[in-house]
Amino acid sequence: MRECISIHVGQAGVQIGNACWELYCLEHGKHVPRAVFVDLEPTVIDEVRTGTYRQLFHPEQLITGKEDAANNYARGHYTIGKEIIDLVLDRIRKLADQCTVLQGFLVFHSFGGGTGSGFTSLLMDCLSVNY
Repeated sequence: MRECISIHVGQAGVQIGNACWELYCLEHGKHVPRAVFVDLEPTVIDEVRTGTYRQLFHPEQLITGKEDAANNYARGHYTIGKEIIDLVLDRIRKLADQCTVLQGFLVFHSFGGGTGSGFTSLLMDCLSVNY
């Protein structure tokens, strides 16, 4: 069996991920998602924490920072993103360790904004080195 890990980054990625996992559950029943939700500010992920499918995700899969990147690539990549990248990579590593044959990553994000563009760029750099 081949496994993929879904990584949902920033407001757009988290909202897409929430909708995707809701649809997967409606189509195929309950699942245990191999997914990580990351945003530099907690508002959107708090909606996942309190939403209809809150029991679907382990709290360790929902990672938030304290302040957003303010639609600034540099803040997402070089300053605020640097504070949270090690935690995110550790959670991804834990999910990858549970896989028998990790096939790859599905990354959901936007190209605009600071988290979607800047933090995702930082994350992709790290993932390309580690995997």
